Amino acid sequence: MEKHEYNRMVQKYIDDVYRMALSCCRNRSDAEDAVQNTFLKLFTTDTAFVDEEHIRRWLIRVTINECKNNLKSAWRRNVTYLDELEHEPEMEDAEELELFTEIGRLPVKYSSVLHLYYYEGYRCAEIAALLKISESNVQTRLMRARKMLKEHLEEA
Repeated sequence: MEKHEYNRMVQKYIDDVYRMALSCCRNRSDAEDAVQNTFLKLFTTDTAFVDEEHIRRWLIRVTINECKNNLKSAWRRNVTYLDELEHEPEMEDAEELELFTEIGRLPVKYSSVLHLYYYEGYRCAEIAALLKISESNVQTRLMRARKMLKEHLEEA
């Protein structure tokens, strides 16, 4: 891959990749590691990308895999973080930030589908392909995530 093309892809997709990593990892340092590893894999891949959407999907899939690998590592299971989310993404208003924070408190399998559906704009079939689960499973997770989110917001 040419350096110019790689730099263009990093500039274009870094925000999407970081938001996805932050949504899965739930802390800044792990998310930054996942982003770095994702773009390292992009630099070394020999995948022939068809179009921009193919690149975006590939990056999100690799990011999710990096986060999963991080979450299941032995080191991760034995670490307790003192600081939860150090850096909150910038949101237009306090209500939007509160919603993003509450989504982040859901289990990863629910927060990731909500994030992909509402923040990244993917349809259920696309999310199913990205997460390698059935479309009906995506719809079920969305329904359960919305219910859990509603309950959390009513408690607050």
